[in-house]
Amino acid sequence: MVAPRELDPTSSVLAFFGSELRRHRTAAGLSQERLGEIVNYTGSLVGQVETARRSPSRDLAERLDSALGTDGALTRLWPLVNRDSHPVWFRGYVQLEKSATRIRSFQPQVVHGLLQTPGYAGALLATLRPDDLADRVAARLERQRILDREKPPRLWVTLDEAVLRRVVGGPAIQREQLAHLVRMAARSRIVLQVLPFSAGAHPGVDGALTLLSFADEQDVAYCEGYGSSQLIESSPDVEECDFRYDLVRAAALSPDASVDMIVTVMEEL
Repeated sequence: MVAPRELDPTSSVLAFFGSELRRHRTAAGLSQERLGEIVNYTGSLVGQVETARRSPSRDLAERLDSALGTDGALTRLWPLVNRDSHPVWFRGYVQLEKSATRIRSFQPQVVHGLLQTPGYAGALLATLRPDDLADRVAARLERQRILDREKPPRLWVTLDEAVLRRVVGGPAIQREQLAHLVRMAARSRIVLQVLPFSAGAHPGVDGALTLLSFADEQDVAYCEGYGSSQLIESSPDVEECDFRYDLVRAAALSPDASVDMIVTVMEEL
């Protein structure tokens, strides 16, 4: 019998999760294959999680807790594992996004992460050729859970028309993404606008901008570039970003006209 791969549980959150999973599984007297059968995943995947070669999904963590009777121990660890699936420079923003009561964003290139479909997110992230593509997609989709809370944040997203017309992952995936935007725009706490090409030059030409508002803290602004990001907290600078965003959405189509444009582009694909 091949000895299990040795793992330093202090080397990363994922390694600690794996070591805890192995400890609970061994205590329960289950093989990786048998545990996989119980949770309806493969034994191979269980082994990869135990050896920190794959990140678990929230669903898997919950099923493992149920099968092993661990009283939610693995599920409570999962948010830390998920955080590590994001690039280091992006993790601070993700934590702020979770606690925001209002999110306003202008996106000139791609659909905002909170509104991406699995297919769109996968095709987009695949362009970076990461070794952990599945983990990155799962982490991005996990962010969207904030929109399904009992009281989700108010989300106001302005998309450049280029976002609608740039085909990501092929026509079928792009159509699915546009249809998803139409469905999300129908939610009472989401406002979606499109900035048409006809608007010409506008204050958002410098790139994507997101503004986060909180219940008891001052607003912050967030700008993202190639493999880096900038969190803006100075009140005068945040105020300037706020003004820019207001100018961008003032130049955009109305929410109803924006949905009409999305449907038109979708039908043209």
